[in-house]
Amino acid sequence: MNGIMNAMGPAGIAPAEWEARVALAACYRLVARLGLDDLIYNHISLRVPGARDEFLINPYGLLFEEITASSLVRIDLAGRKLDDSPHEVNVAGFVIHGAIHASRKDAACVLHTHSDASIAVSAQEQGLLPLSQFAMRFYQRLGFHDYEGVAIDLDERQRLVASLGEHRVLVMRNHGVLTLGRTPGEAFMLLYYFERAARIQLAMQAAAAGAAGPIVTPPHAVCERAARQFWEGHGDILVAGEREWPAFLRQLDRLDPSYRD
Repeated sequence: MNGIMNAMGPAGIAPAEWEARVALAACYRLVARLGLDDLIYNHISLRVPGARDEFLINPYGLLFEEITASSLVRIDLAGRKLDDSPHEVNVAGFVIHGAIHASRKDAACVLHTHSDASIAVSAQEQGLLPLSQFAMRFYQRLGFHDYEGVAIDLDERQRLVASLGEHRVLVMRNHGVLTLGRTPGEAFMLLYYFERAARIQLAMQAAAAGAAGPIVTPPHAVCERAARQFWEGHGDILVAGEREWPAFLRQLDRLDPSYRD
C-alpha cells in the first residue's frame, strides 16, 4: 500500500485488510493536516483487499484527526455495516462513494472534500484553469457534475457516474471535488495537486482584479503536452503518489503515529 509495510493488526483481521486500514487512516490524518477536512463530514473510502463490494470508511462522528486503523468501519455498497464496530456510518453520505466504487473497478480509494478553494473554483463556469503547472495535470481531464442538492438521492448515482466518465477527478459544482485512486496515495495526491492549483488560480484572479493586469495562459498545445507528461509518465514522472506518499507517511510517523492504532 505504497509505504505501509509489515503492518500487524488485531486478531481476526487479515494482514492485507489491516495494511489497508493503516493506509486509509493515514489518508484521513493527512487530509486533516492540510486543513481540507470538514468537521465530522466528508468521506474517504477504500476497497477491502480481495472483496469486490466491501469497503472501509470513517466512523460517523469522529474528526479526521481522530481516525485510527482500528476505528474504521467495514461496509457494503449500500453503507451497511459488515463488522461489529460500535461506530455508525453516514449512510446518506455514501451515496456518492457507492456509485463510484460500483462503476469503476479502478476506484480502490474514493476521496471527497469541501475545501474553500475547490468549492470556489467549482462554481466558476470554466472550472479549473491551466494557470499553473499544478493545474496542467488536470487539463481537459476533469469531469463536472452540476449541483442537485445534498447528495442523498439514489437516482443521482447514475448521473454522478456519467459526469465522472473515465476521469480520476470530478469537480462537483458548488460543492467540492472528488478524486479516485488505485491506492490511497494516488487519491490523496490528486487532491493535493488539485487544491494547490485551485488556490493559485484564486490568488491569480484576485491579483488580476487589482493592479496586476491580465493573466497569461499557455496555449492549448503546451497545456496538452504538460498533461500528457503527467498522465503518461514521461521522463521520471511516476503515477501520483508513488514517490510522494511514502514521504508523507514518514512525516506523519514522526509527528503522530497514532493513526496506526
